[in-house]
Amino acid sequence: MKEIKELQAVIEVCDSLMAVVGCEFVALALQNEVGPDVRWHYAAGNLNDKYKRITVRFGKGIAGKIISSGSPMMMTDFPKGIIGKVTDYPIMLAEKLVSTYAVPLFFNDVPKGVLLVGKRETYTFTEKEQQQVKASAQNLEQILSEQIL
Repeated sequence: MKEIKELQAVIEVCDSLMAVVGCEFVALALQNEVGPDVRWHYAAGNLNDKYKRITVRFGKGIAGKIISSGSPMMMTDFPKGIIGKVTDYPIMLAEKLVSTYAVPLFFNDVPKGVLLVGKRETYTFTEKEQQQVKASAQNLEQILSEQIL
Protein backbone atom coordinates (compact mmCIF):
# COMPACT_ATOMS: atom_id res chain seq x y z
CA MET A 1 0.00 0.00 0.00
CA LYS A 2 1.34 3.41 -0.96
CA GLU A 3 1.74 5.89 1.89
CA ILE A 4 -1.20 8.28 1.97
CA LYS A 5 0.82 11.20 3.27
CA GLU A 6 2.77 11.09 -0.01
CA LEU A 7 -0.33 11.56 -2.15
CA GLN A 8 -0.55 15.24 -3.11
CA ALA A 9 -4.21 14.89 -4.15
CA VAL A 10 -5.15 13.68 -0.63
CA ILE A 11 -3.27 16.59 0.96
CA GLU A 12 -5.05 19.07 -1.34
CA VAL A 13 -8.52 17.67 -0.54
CA CYS A 14 -7.82 17.78 3.21
CA ASP A 15 -6.30 21.29 3.14
CA SER A 16 -9.20 22.57 1.06
CA LEU A 17 -11.72 20.97 3.41
CA MET A 18 -10.01 22.54 6.42
CA ALA A 19 -10.28 25.99 4.82
CA VAL A 20 -13.87 25.60 3.60
CA VAL A 21 -15.25 24.20 6.86
CA GLY A 22 -13.03 26.39 9.04
CA CYS A 23 -11.92 23.50 11.23
CA GLU A 24 -8.59 23.06 12.99
CA PHE A 25 -8.00 19.39 12.26
CA VAL A 26 -8.64 16.96 9.40
CA ALA A 27 -7.69 13.29 9.55
CA LEU A 28 -8.07 10.16 7.48
CA ALA A 29 -8.27 6.64 8.91
CA LEU A 30 -8.36 3.35 7.04
CA GLN A 31 -9.06 -0.19 8.10
CA ASN A 32 -5.96 -2.37 7.82
CA GLU A 33 -5.81 -4.60 4.76
CA VAL A 34 -5.38 -7.61 7.03
CA GLY A 35 -7.48 -7.79 10.17
CA PRO A 36 -10.19 -5.53 11.56
CA ASP A 37 -8.04 -2.82 13.17
CA VAL A 38 -8.26 0.81 12.05
CA ARG A 39 -5.32 3.24 11.85
CA TRP A 40 -5.09 6.99 11.28
CA HIS A 41 -2.95 7.44 8.16
CA TYR A 42 -3.02 11.18 7.55
CA ALA A 43 -3.70 14.32 9.56
CA ALA A 44 -3.56 18.07 8.91
CA GLY A 45 -3.61 20.64 11.69
CA ASN A 46 -2.33 18.04 14.15
CA LEU A 47 -0.65 19.10 17.41
CA ASN A 48 1.71 16.13 17.42
CA ASP A 49 2.39 12.78 15.73
CA LYS A 50 0.46 10.64 18.23
CA TYR A 51 -2.24 9.96 15.61
CA LYS A 52 0.27 7.76 13.75
CA ARG A 53 0.45 5.40 16.73
CA ILE A 54 -3.29 5.14 17.32
CA THR A 55 -4.87 1.87 16.28
CA VAL A 56 -8.44 1.12 17.27
CA ARG A 57 -10.41 -2.08 17.02
CA PHE A 58 -13.32 -2.43 14.64
CA GLY A 59 -16.31 -0.89 16.46
CA LYS A 60 -14.15 1.11 18.92
CA GLY A 61 -13.20 4.78 18.90
CA ILE A 62 -14.64 7.20 16.37
CA ALA A 63 -13.03 5.49 13.38
CA GLY A 64 -13.99 1.97 14.44
CA LYS A 65 -17.59 2.99 15.20
CA ILE A 66 -18.04 4.73 11.84
CA ILE A 67 -16.57 1.84 9.87
CA SER A 68 -18.70 -0.70 11.74
CA SER A 69 -21.91 1.35 11.34
CA GLY A 70 -21.25 2.92 7.93
CA SER A 71 -22.85 6.11 9.27
CA PRO A 72 -21.59 9.65 9.95
CA MET A 73 -21.07 10.73 13.55
CA MET A 74 -20.93 14.15 15.21
CA MET A 75 -19.62 15.08 18.64
CA THR A 76 -20.23 18.64 19.75
CA ASP A 77 -18.85 18.82 23.29
CA PHE A 78 -16.43 15.99 24.07
CA PRO A 79 -16.40 14.29 26.53
CA LYS A 80 -20.01 15.16 27.46
CA GLY A 81 -22.58 12.62 26.33
CA ILE A 82 -20.17 9.96 25.10
CA ILE A 83 -20.90 6.27 25.32
CA GLY A 84 -18.09 4.43 27.07
CA LYS A 85 -14.89 5.88 28.53
CA VAL A 86 -12.92 8.88 27.32
CA THR A 87 -10.00 6.54 26.63
CA ASP A 88 -12.20 4.88 23.97
CA TYR A 89 -11.63 8.05 21.89
CA PRO A 90 -7.84 8.31 21.56
CA ILE A 91 -7.86 10.73 18.58
CA MET A 92 -9.96 13.19 20.61
CA LEU A 93 -7.52 13.00 23.53
CA ALA A 94 -4.34 13.09 21.45
CA GLU A 95 -5.45 16.17 19.51
CA LYS A 96 -7.42 17.88 22.31
CA LEU A 97 -10.52 17.88 20.10
CA VAL A 98 -13.89 18.93 21.52
CA SER A 99 -16.06 18.81 18.39
CA THR A 100 -15.83 16.47 15.44
CA TYR A 101 -17.81 15.38 12.43
CA ALA A 102 -16.72 12.18 10.74
CA VAL A 103 -18.03 10.26 7.73
CA PRO A 104 -17.25 6.80 6.35
CA LEU A 105 -15.25 6.19 3.17
CA PHE A 106 -16.60 3.35 1.06
CA PHE A 107 -14.57 1.05 -1.16
CA ASN A 108 -16.52 -1.50 -3.21
CA ASP A 109 -19.64 -0.42 -1.26
CA VAL A 110 -18.05 -1.44 2.06
CA PRO A 111 -17.05 1.15 4.71
CA LYS A 112 -13.26 0.87 5.06
CA GLY A 113 -12.19 4.38 6.02
CA VAL A 114 -13.07 7.57 7.88
CA LEU A 115 -12.69 11.27 7.13
CA LEU A 116 -12.83 13.37 10.29
CA VAL A 117 -12.88 17.14 10.79
CA GLY A 118 -12.48 18.62 14.24
CA LYS A 119 -12.33 21.76 16.35
CA ARG A 120 -10.79 22.31 19.75
CA GLU A 121 -13.88 24.09 21.05
CA THR A 122 -17.57 23.31 21.47
CA TYR A 123 -19.18 23.49 18.03
CA THR A 124 -22.03 22.01 16.01
CA PHE A 125 -21.21 21.47 12.34
CA THR A 126 -23.88 22.94 10.05
CA GLU A 127 -25.74 20.97 7.39
CA LYS A 128 -23.68 22.76 4.72
CA GLU A 129 -20.40 21.86 6.45
CA GLN A 130 -21.55 18.24 6.79
CA GLN A 131 -22.27 18.15 3.03
CA GLN A 132 -18.80 19.58 2.33
CA VAL A 133 -17.20 16.81 4.44
CA LYS A 134 -19.25 14.17 2.58
CA ALA A 135 -18.23 15.64 -0.80
CA SER A 136 -14.57 15.58 0.24
CA ALA A 137 -14.98 11.98 1.41
CA GLN A 138 -16.27 11.04 -2.06
CA ASN A 139 -13.26 12.77 -3.64
CA LEU A 140 -10.93 10.83 -1.35
CA GLU A 141 -12.67 7.52 -2.16
CA GLN A 142 -11.99 8.21 -5.83
CA ILE A 143 -8.35 9.22 -5.27
CA LEU A 144 -7.57 6.33 -2.93
CA SER A 145 -9.26 3.65 -5.01
CA GLU A 146 -7.20 4.77 -8.03
CA GLN A 147 -3.93 5.12 -6.14
CA ILE A 148 -3.65 2.42 -3.52
CA LEU A 149 -6.42 -0.14 -3.62
